[in-house]
Amino acid sequence: MALHNIDTVSIPSVVVPLLASVLIVLKATGIVSDGAVPVLVVAAVLLGACVFAAVHHAEVLAARVGEPFGSIILAVAVTIIEVALIVSIMLAAGPGGEVVARDTVFSALMIVLNGVIGLCLVLGGKRHHEQSFQLNAAAASLAVLATVSILVLVLPNYTLNGAPGAYAAVQLLFVGAVCLVIYGVFIFIQTIRHRDYFMDEADDPEAGVPHKPPAKVTLASIVLLPVSLTMVVLLAKTLSGPLESGIAAAGLPKAFIGVVIAAIVLLPEGIASVRAAQLNRLQNAVNLVLGSALASISLTVPVVAVLSVATGLELTLGLPPEHMVLLILTLFVSTQTLGTGRTTVLQGAVHLGIFAVFVLLAALP
Repeated sequence: MALHNIDTVSIPSVVVPLLASVLIVLKATGIVSDGAVPVLVVAAVLLGACVFAAVHHAEVLAARVGEPFGSIILAVAVTIIEVALIVSIMLAAGPGGEVVARDTVFSALMIVLNGVIGLCLVLGGKRHHEQSFQLNAAAASLAVLATVSILVLVLPNYTLNGAPGAYAAVQLLFVGAVCLVIYGVFIFIQTIRHRDYFMDEADDPEAGVPHKPPAKVTLASIVLLPVSLTMVVLLAKTLSGPLESGIAAAGLPKAFIGVVIAAIVLLPEGIASVRAAQLNRLQNAVNLVLGSALASISLTVPVVAVLSVATGLELTLGLPPEHMVLLILTLFVSTQTLGTGRTTVLQGAVHLGIFAVFVLLAALP
């Protein structure tokens, strides 16, 4: 997990949240205008920088505690950012806001299960020809992922009590609770009962002995991680309106908002996964990819479910037919790709092909 310099406190990761907090204070006091273009540009730059800063601090903590705890910390940190962006846009959005959570979760699944894992397998396979990982870990992760994905994104299309593509309030809360419980059991298996399933067995000398950051660096990240996440939440609230306007001006469908949110949030984690695969640490990459997908859907849905019921906001979770086909195809191909414990460039190319079709349909439904 230590993909950056973790021996010293990263100056940018300290400065960026502080600059973001200054901007938030200036906006709150009315010194700068909310709608001014320069302010929005600075806010957008700081948002992206704060995402990277938050993930950097999560990676420092991950390196300190080791696998599989490291992947869990990073996945949960990224999911908190994702939930913050979704909630901000849901609260600010007009018509169409009811599908933001669905589109973002689906986009996150497509990005990590096809885009990120495709790049991992292609670039890792190009360098190492054939790579291996623990089959038990992938099988457990995919079983949970397939279950919660179908419950959240497919089943609402076939229920009778709620609106089309939506659960009734009781159903929504119950399914959210089920997702949370299943994810909790998965974390118990991953960290306690069968932790060895998720440990890297690779004997590549490049992987070396895991290096842990010094105590002062760890302490700095413990403090700065929640600060960075808070800045992401506040900046996201500032940019939610302009983001919708920009997508509409570009002639893209409103569902593309979900793709943008997921891409912003998952970019740093995607880079970390690809780097791990290139170092022949495919187990770490698989933990990150599948852990992100699981955390994205299992933690996001309960939060937005409670928000929906508490505020009366509509929440549509059921996917349209073309996206259901892509989801089922992705889950099927993933079980084949990760079902042998060994991968090559071919499997990566298949995932990238599915990802390309997803991007096309997101822009041109």
